[in-house]
Amino acid sequence: MSEVERVHPGADMEGFVREQMAFVGLDAEDIALIRQTAPLVLKHEAALTSALYEHFLKFPATAQFFLGPDGAPDRERIERRKHSLGRWLKETAEVAINEGFVYYLLGVALSHSHREYGPGGKIPPQFMVGAMSLTQSALAGVFQAELPIASDALEAATAWNKILLVQLNVLLLGYMLPPSSGGH
Repeated sequence: MSEVERVHPGADMEGFVREQMAFVGLDAEDIALIRQTAPLVLKHEAALTSALYEHFLKFPATAQFFLGPDGAPDRERIERRKHSLGRWLKETAEVAINEGFVYYLLGVALSHSHREYGPGGKIPPQFMVGAMSLTQSALAGVFQAELPIASDALEAATAWNKILLVQLNVLLLGYMLPPSSGGH
C-alpha cells in the first residue's frame, strides 16, 4: 500500500475542508438542509449565544477568559464575543466553503490557540471541543422545538453536526501549529 502524500492543511484549506466534508459524509442534501433550517437557527441566535457564554461563566476554568480585572464578568467583552459567535453562526448557516470562510475559521483557531494576551491566555483545546458539543446539543433542542416531525429534527441536527465537526477539525488545527516566536 502506498503512502498518501500529505501537505499541511494550511497550504490548501479549501481542499482540507472538502476532504473533511467527504470524510464525515456531509453531502449536497445535508448542505441544502442546513441552508433550509438556517432561519430556525438564526431566529434563536441571541438565546444560543447567551446560553453558551452563561455556561462558560459557571466554571472557573472557562470563566477566567471573560472576567475583568475586578474578577466580575466583563459584560462588554462578553457582548463582543457573543456578536462574534453570532457572525460565525450566520457564516456557518450559509455553508460557504470558499477561501475566505475557511481562512476566517483558521484565524478563529489561531486566535484561540495562540493568544498570549487577555484574560486567561490561551484557550485549551478541550474547551473548544466542549463548546462545539454544547452548540450541537443546543441546536438539537432548537430543531426538536421548531420541527414538529421528530425525524425532520433528527435529520437537521445530523446535518448541522456534520458541518460543526468539519469546523471543529479546522479549529483544532490551530493547536497543531507551533507557537509564534514573537509573542506579545
